[in-house]
Amino acid sequence: MAISYVIIDDDAVSRRMLQGIIEQCGLGETAGTADGGQQGVQAVLGARPDIVLVDLLMPDQDGIETVRELKKRGFTGKFVMISQVENKEMVGEAYQAGVEFYIHKPINRIEVEAVLGNVRERLKYERHIQQMKQSLSVFELAESALPRKAREPREVVKPILMDLGIMGESGSKDIMAMMEHLAKQPDPHAFPALKELYEAAARAGRGEQEIEKECKAIEQRLRRAVSAALSNMASIGLTDYSNPKFEYYAPLYFDFQDVRLKMRAIEEEQPDGKSKVNIKKFLQVLHVEMLGKME
Repeated sequence: MAISYVIIDDDAVSRRMLQGIIEQCGLGETAGTADGGQQGVQAVLGARPDIVLVDLLMPDQDGIETVRELKKRGFTGKFVMISQVENKEMVGEAYQAGVEFYIHKPINRIEVEAVLGNVRERLKYERHIQQMKQSLSVFELAESALPRKAREPREVVKPILMDLGIMGESGSKDIMAMMEHLAKQPDPHAFPALKELYEAAARAGRGEQEIEKECKAIEQRLRRAVSAALSNMASIGLTDYSNPKFEYYAPLYFDFQDVRLKMRAIEEEQPDGKSKVNIKKFLQVLHVEMLGKME
């Protein structure tokens, strides 16, 4: 697979080193270089490379601003940030902007080869998935013309919870009850307030007795379950960033910044405090995915 690069760095020595490593290690070809962010934007939009290597700190326009501008203007390639900065807030901002990989300065040949090798594998995987989707779409069109048996919520939701690694959590029963409640509504696509869902799950488990007390217990169980799902995805991402489960579920069910923070906490063996999780987003995404697979 031929891979093309554009290198954006105000340091001429760094540009030459990176270009040399790319070509000598057989990682692809350099489609262009630029010594600043504004010039880099034009180089990238003109060459449309697969991967952009961009320096974090540049005098005219920093790397984060450059990445944001390129994404705003429709560029969909991969970004590798080059930096000697270790500021966690700035690194977090770079991830939010769309950077997925880092190369540290001073330039190290082994690190560059390893990081760019991972990016290449990620691109190969994504292209392979895209080709599979295109091939499967032909069969899906043919299948859609045949009568289909409606699937039950439990049949759809259970495999998702298993993939997220929380089928054994006590909160999974509450999640299942909520999804079944949503599927039975007059408008199954409407998403009510969380309080209504908690009450529906409480009635499913206890009838009309002690609803308020059970709702509080349900919220705690849900928070533990969603936190466990986040931890599971973060652990998978640390082991294999290109794992299909991580690729699919992590950005879909969670804010990617929260995933990155959890990955860092696991990597640095920080004590597992209360994880920041968005229960409403988690349930909304699951609801939409359930409806899509039931139809």
